[in-house]
Amino acid sequence: MENHAENQIVNKNENEISIIARIDARYKKMSKSHKAIASYITDHYEQAVFMTAAKLGETVGVSESTVVRFASGIGYDGYPEFQKALEDWVKSKISSVQKIGAKYGKSTQSEILTSVLRADMDKLQDTLENLDGASFEMAVDTILAAETVYILGMRSCEPLADFLHFYLNMIRGNVILLRSTSVSEIFEQMIRIGEKDAIVGISFPRYSMRTLKAMEFANDRNAKVIAITDSVHSPMNLYSACNLFARSDMVSIVDSLVAPLSVINALVVALCLKRPEDVKSNLEQLEEAWNNYQVYLNDEINFIDEESMLNYPLIKENK
Repeated sequence: MENHAENQIVNKNENEISIIARIDARYKKMSKSHKAIASYITDHYEQAVFMTAAKLGETVGVSESTVVRFASGIGYDGYPEFQKALEDWVKSKISSVQKIGAKYGKSTQSEILTSVLRADMDKLQDTLENLDGASFEMAVDTILAAETVYILGMRSCEPLADFLHFYLNMIRGNVILLRSTSVSEIFEQMIRIGEKDAIVGISFPRYSMRTLKAMEFANDRNAKVIAITDSVHSPMNLYSACNLFARSDMVSIVDSLVAPLSVINALVVALCLKRPEDVKSNLEQLEEAWNNYQVYLNDEINFIDEESMLNYPLIKENK
């Protein structure tokens, strides 16, 4: 599975592969110093694009010659060609924002709303047509069978991880949401992960190197790895045995996460249907806790005409 996914990325025409995709595809086999360079470039490409090989090496803490060897190692004929490829990649990201401005610049607010919603509908339709039902079933069974489930999503994917963690915690115990600003902190939270456990890694372009490293670590510990990502070309597939694909394109400077959220929502519903009694019991216990410890304050209401939800002592005293 791992080698097949890697070959899908590496064996494409080199001219069609972005510099970041090359780095991601070769990351696992890199030396420690090359991994340090790769991590810095993917996380700080805005600064790296202006650096000489000597400056990049100084910043990362390696020699200039190591940086040059890194460039050759990912398929470039030296550092100048590598730097030009990085420059082109950064320009393409800036260009995509400019194209959005050209597309929507003269549109009314309602036209923008309609256009974006229709684009999201297209992403949902594409996800529906291409999602593998067998992988979805495997993900459900894996999550239910795991002793502990770890969930990780960085940057724009963090809300997706939060959503999955919130509802998965209603269904079963031992669910850990990984939060971190560094890879070392993630490893500290995952130190006990093993073959009886599972991790759900969520990442879309630009892919998170921290999420990728966490999935590699889990895979090395023989844990079950589930990836929620955008395509078969995603580097997240290198370490996962189960892949759930959802289309996610950049609409402007933000990523559209409608389709990924829908896939996660479907995952939660499927899990609930597998464990209806557990869900019912957990909700009853939660309701009891609310009743026992939030007698004088409810922070949720349904509709404004439901008197029972607005029946606070403070409101009564003011009447």
